[in-house]
Amino acid sequence: MSEEYLVLVDENDNPIGKEEKVKCHLPNGILHRAFTALLFDKNGRLVLTKRAKEKMLWPGDWDGTVASHPRESETYVSSGERRMPEELGIQCKLDYLFKFEYHVPYKDIGSENEICGTLIGIIEESTQFTQIEGEIDEIKWMSANELLSELKINPKIYCPWMIIALELLEKSEEPMLERYENILSTWMNNEMHEGFQKAIKFHLPDDNWRLVE
Repeated sequence: MSEEYLVLVDENDNPIGKEEKVKCHLPNGILHRAFTALLFDKNGRLVLTKRAKEKMLWPGDWDGTVASHPRESETYVSSGERRMPEELGIQCKLDYLFKFEYHVPYKDIGSENEICGTLIGIIEESTQFTQIEGEIDEIKWMSANELLSELKINPKIYCPWMIIALELLEKSEEPMLERYENILSTWMNNEMHEGFQKAIKFHLPDDNWRLVE
């Protein structure tokens, strides 16, 4: 199988080239484009996925619904919609919310150094997923309060980019906040912000993350 190449970007998310996926994820990392997609039900519960044990980085840890990398010809939204059936066996229309930059090491194995577009979609609670071997080992639904309780006990097993994306939800553009107000309301309050900030600090003690305007 040919090596996957990722889109390299500058600090403003302008493409500046491409590089092999593995090289982008070495300990120093190379800044590249990625996305994280968050799927909710109509009651505001979030689909979390456990990263496959075969993954190089954060194996066996809990992530947002889908995280991956856009190809050169793709937007954040089109890459997310392509990846849904590849990882979960479902189709889902997505909306773009915002993007952020972060750089976080994983042990002495590698790192994530990404500008990460955050996407949102709504699915039915009854949706039947297909866990694709080598991508996802487990799937669960969680409410905001359930995740907050988990993060207080064990932030280590939750991927840092997912936590950053949730912390920044209120930075979405006004039309998106209005469209998804009922879904996101329980995720955006002072208690949630405090919990997210503490969990982010666990993973990124140097605050090496920012919203990309």
